[in-house]
Amino acid sequence: PPPSPEVLSAAMASRLLRVGAALRLLPAATGRSVISRHYAAPGDLATDEEQATGLERKVMEAMNKGLDPWSMFRPKRYAGTKEDPNLVPSITNKRIVGCVCEEDNSCVIWFWLHKGEAQRCPSCGSHYKLIPHELPH
Repeated sequence: PPPSPEVLSAAMASRLLRVGAALRLLPAATGRSVISRHYAAPGDLATDEEQATGLERKVMEAMNKGLDPWSMFRPKRYAGTKEDPNLVPSITNKRIVGCVCEEDNSCVIWFWLHKGEAQRCPSCGSHYKLIPHELPH
């Protein structure tokens, strides 16, 4: 005959207590992973740089050199004059640019920037220049 519901619930409670005790022993509070603490000696695991291949490796190498492959960092500030225009990277020969002409302005002036000479914002006169940008792949 199958075990009674009381026997099953006692077995499940016993198992839950064992699992709960095992979970309390995990190093969650220390921030270390279970694998590195229990199974591998320090230095045996490959680092992210050693495991990376393809596009991920190219991006890591660029970041280590101080480059910004995905244009995630804040752009460098330029004077915005004809001699020192704001540089705008692009993978094509034109790009749409938004200029917030004054710091507290809520209106954005949009215009097309084309490859070649520096161009001016139609509203404030700041200069922008398109520069070629290569993707990391």
